[in-house]
Amino acid sequence: MPTLTADPSRLRRTRGALVHPMSGAVWRRSLRVRSADATVAVSLRVGLAAAVVLVAFGITGHGSVAGFALLGALSSAFSRHEPLRRTAQKVGLVGAAVVVSVLVGGLVAVSGMPVEAQIGVVAVQAGAAAALLHAFRVGGPGPVILVFAASAAVGYAGSAAHLGVAVASAAIGAAVGLVVAVLPFVFLPWGPARLSTARALGVLARVPAGADAAEARSAVVTARQTLALTAGPGARDHDLAVVLTEAEAALDRWLADGDAGPIRAVARHERELRKTKRHSPLPVASSAPGELPRPAAFLAPGLAGLGTRDMRVHTGRVVLAAALSGWLAAGLGLDHPMWASMGAMAAMQGITYAGTVERGIQRLLGNVAGAALAAGLIALSLGYWQTAVVIAVLQACTEVAAARNYGLCTMFVTPMALLIVGLGTVVGPEIGIGRVLVTVVGVVVGIVVAAVTLGAEDRAHLAEVA
Repeated sequence: MPTLTADPSRLRRTRGALVHPMSGAVWRRSLRVRSADATVAVSLRVGLAAAVVLVAFGITGHGSVAGFALLGALSSAFSRHEPLRRTAQKVGLVGAAVVVSVLVGGLVAVSGMPVEAQIGVVAVQAGAAAALLHAFRVGGPGPVILVFAASAAVGYAGSAAHLGVAVASAAIGAAVGLVVAVLPFVFLPWGPARLSTARALGVLARVPAGADAAEARSAVVTARQTLALTAGPGARDHDLAVVLTEAEAALDRWLADGDAGPIRAVARHERELRKTKRHSPLPVASSAPGELPRPAAFLAPGLAGLGTRDMRVHTGRVVLAAALSGWLAAGLGLDHPMWASMGAMAAMQGITYAGTVERGIQRLLGNVAGAALAAGLIALSLGYWQTAVVIAVLQACTEVAAARNYGLCTMFVTPMALLIVGLGTVVGPEIGIGRVLVTVVGVVVGIVVAAVTLGAEDRAHLAEVA
């Protein structure tokens, strides 16, 4: 009769993975601040969406549910520098997902089920949210916002009437987020295509100095796809299409004989392309048309991605980590145990195990700093309008920091989240301590679950970064 025995090799790998977070190099990488470009426009857009809903709900006397509208409006942060079509698709998808998340959380609250069951349902919702955004390649803040929306509804919806108000508020906010996200295209329809082309030329210009040629070619491919989504595949004579053709030809020339002249010639357009203009024709050197691909589909690949084995495994890991962390936090008697589920989920957004560890460290450090900031703000006993201004500013700062370091981003997100909670109920400075404690639980559980379920690709990556 076969017996169940532990796999010694797997146990060794798990032990090695659990030691990885103790490395000083890992902590140093977690503290790195990356360079980023074109972050101001997105931060202003998301800050505007937040301000619109906060002002509207404040004026109409519905400030207590403005937090749900704000969560819907934050869907505007889920598409950065993408063409109109893709922006509308992604922001619309996330906005709808926020509304559904609020509905799920509200139904859990109204049902009267015990807290352990509530945590289990929200954990399943967390897995579904992670799968949805991953399959449809939606970047931005990630599925944590969807889990926060569900947990906020659990704490608010004491009746069907409350549930209806929360869902309606989230839907209004999602509509505002969508409008604000697509509004810039009225004035700058070519903005994403110009920026993507400028980025490609920037990478290309660094190739003679030792930059990866494959990265430059990939950047050109990305720019072509962005242009195709903006103008359609028939715009082969567009100046951006011609520039991209020249860029690839210049790269081929460099790889063939080391001649950097063509690269310098085409890279000179980068500065002009980074200027904020509705459209400005470029003095292209060639009249040859540029090839553009067929615009990538959105719905079909996303639906197909939901059914893959890798997606099922990833979803299962997220559900497990979210449930275990929430149950552990509840067992320890901590307030807001679903926030622990958010911490585990946020850590597991890392593509690799090493990425999971770095995100976990960054979230923990960011929460400690953010909780201290939140405690100071809450101690000021701000009124609704002062709180609304602070939330809008924090959201704009979050977007500026997001591309640079997740810990910095979390430092702004944490006080914003706690102030949002304060819109619907009275909170004290001590809520910051509770936030840190549940974050510790979530991050630790998330890292442990990721270590125990280590895959082959994670093992290879750990060996590279060790």
